[in-house]
Amino acid sequence: GFLISKCCFPLFKAKPGKAKPGKAKRVRTVFSSEQLARLEREFARQQYLVGQERCLLASSLRLTEEQVKVWFQNRRIKWRKQSLEQQQAKLAKMGLGTPQR
Repeated sequence: GFLISKCCFPLFKAKPGKAKPGKAKRVRTVFSSEQLARLEREFARQQYLVGQERCLLASSLRLTEEQVKVWFQNRRIKWRKQSLEQQQAKLAKMGLGTPQR
């Protein structure tokens, strides 16, 4: 089985003199190609991961649940945008696109 525990990843790092007292700037997560490939496979299977599924995926990828949650949120936004662009392209091809003002 998996040993699931809270990971100690540096999510927040303050820049000296730039951050407000008590506030830290979030460091952008850089995903490995293996992590991205696995995240994309899981997204293709289902667009929403919750609870134990998210916990197990995060653990297997050596990420925090928060990192996996945010990746899925951002990926859904990208997916919706791509779907909308594809629909608009189809309509434009059929001559039904929105008229230019």
